[in-house]
Amino acid sequence: MGYVAIKGGGRAIAGAAEVTEFLRAEQGEGSEPLEIATIVHQLRHLVSRVVSEGGVYHPEFAALSIKQSLGDTLEAAFALRAWRSTQPRLLETPLLDTANMRLIRRISSAFKDIPGGQMLGPTPDYALRLLRMELIDESPESFRAVARRWLAELPEERLPDSFPKVLDALREEGLLPPVSEHRASVAFDITREPLVFPVPRCAALSTMARGETGSLLGIAYSNMRGYGDVHPTVAELRVGYLPVLLPHPVTGELIEAGEVLLTECEVVAMYDAAEGGGKPVFTVGYGACFGHNEVKAISMAILDRALQKGMRDGPDNPSEDPEFVLLHVDGVDSMGFATHYKMPHYVTFQSDMDRLRTTQRKSRAKESA
Repeated sequence: MGYVAIKGGGRAIAGAAEVTEFLRAEQGEGSEPLEIATIVHQLRHLVSRVVSEGGVYHPEFAALSIKQSLGDTLEAAFALRAWRSTQPRLLETPLLDTANMRLIRRISSAFKDIPGGQMLGPTPDYALRLLRMELIDESPESFRAVARRWLAELPEERLPDSFPKVLDALREEGLLPPVSEHRASVAFDITREPLVFPVPRCAALSTMARGETGSLLGIAYSNMRGYGDVHPTVAELRVGYLPVLLPHPVTGELIEAGEVLLTECEVVAMYDAAEGGGKPVFTVGYGACFGHNEVKAISMAILDRALQKGMRDGPDNPSEDPEFVLLHVDGVDSMGFATHYKMPHYVTFQSDMDRLRTTQRKSRAKESA
């Protein structure tokens, strides 16, 4: 079979798009289109994943990308990144202190009692994984009653605006290395600069913050299972809204321009000698990402600790190799390479068949000789 040219490709592509749109709209009698606000509020973890992997904090557009992609998170993140690339860059924020987060959840596995107390917040961690059959026929009235009932039972006492960081107490006791005063004058921008190894830690953190949740979890899990040596304790995991400060265009004074939902995790791992031969101290891994995504933040913190070891001593396992980790956790890149195999490869496969046929003929001739 020789190479065959494609005819009617344009009409076929348009037809494929129409069928996809039909599948989105064909929902049965009485079905209504998903509202963007419905996706933002009722599929909050899905939206959090897309804003994180899309690399831009815009929950409404993340919900729109989820709607148009029929729930495909990789396609949704791809569309959100494409939109982001069209937007101008106007300002850069100064370094933001996550101690100023307006928290909705805050826990520590290292201590039972922490300054400010544990705040369980919104989480399914302590619930049984049982299907709630009553949600199948949930009425609008019972749905709205959930919020009314919760607000009616809300205590009048107000929570503090912010909570101290758990690591600060360990650092004051000398169990952690001091915070380095050296900071790069310009942060590494992974959207404009290629990753040329070795890369600074900020580039690794930025790449993982935009990485695909499953990829980060898989590589971090390999480290936890023994292909590495990080068995950390979560010093603090916090979820909340971080104020975004920008300089006033006239006065230059920092003002709050808004806030972003953020998940942050700081893990403490085995102790090690401090740089310069100082006293042994705990090592720290850090993870932070847009939205409410605790698995991603924890996985990122574990890999940050593993990559620090690999950058310092050389990698002994894949999870400690910056080039292996950082070039394989981006979901959009990985998806693009995998799906490119769906594109026409007629010429290259024809060449493979010709070589195989020639090899088989030579093999038969050799056997008959």
